[in-house]
Amino acid sequence: MNTEQLIGDLSRDVPAVPRHALGRRIGVGIVAGGCVTLLLVAAVLGVRPDLDAEMRGFSFWMKWTYTTSLGIGAVIAVMRLARPTPVALNSLWLLAIPVLLLSGIGIGELAGTPSRDWVVMWLGASWKACPWLVLALSMPIFIGLLWSFRRLAPTRLRAAGAAAGLAAGAWAATLYCLHCPEVSAIFVLTWYSLGIALAGAFGALVGPRLLRW
Repeated sequence: MNTEQLIGDLSRDVPAVPRHALGRRIGVGIVAGGCVTLLLVAAVLGVRPDLDAEMRGFSFWMKWTYTTSLGIGAVIAVMRLARPTPVALNSLWLLAIPVLLLSGIGIGELAGTPSRDWVVMWLGASWKACPWLVLALSMPIFIGLLWSFRRLAPTRLRAAGAAAGLAAGAWAATLYCLHCPEVSAIFVLTWYSLGIALAGAFGALVGPRLLRW
């Protein structure tokens, strides 16, 4: 038996994989984890009482646009790393675009604010808690992505773990916006990003162990 015959015999009875199976699997993991995170935000932290009015303003959508764009970019990386094929991650530089755009908004805010108020804008009232809350809220989503990976075949485990952590952190930060009262771009750029980065670092740390197959 030659190699082609062997491959044919092994694959003869293997059912075809649905076209969008990968996206659905990852989507289910994110949505399931996101529901738990949303419940935690609502039950433990509480939704902003002025959320309806806040959603009519710029700052809320600034935060949501920033975190969702990072979340979408990280999920794309997760989907690419979930396959057992060589993956080039050059496109990850696109994640720098929302960071640069928010940096521009932050510089504009600082330019229009007296320098004595810059530290207040930067630290807000919750800088000590914000990154850790984002990290904690990312855990259900990260666990959901670990469930997704159970039937996938990543080979670059540390990179896949980091991407899953970044995705979990970004979507957790998106849901955290429902509670967070901070409004300045420089606060979001610093402390939200730190929380997302911590989630990515956690994913990179545990990825080689938890994603092994």
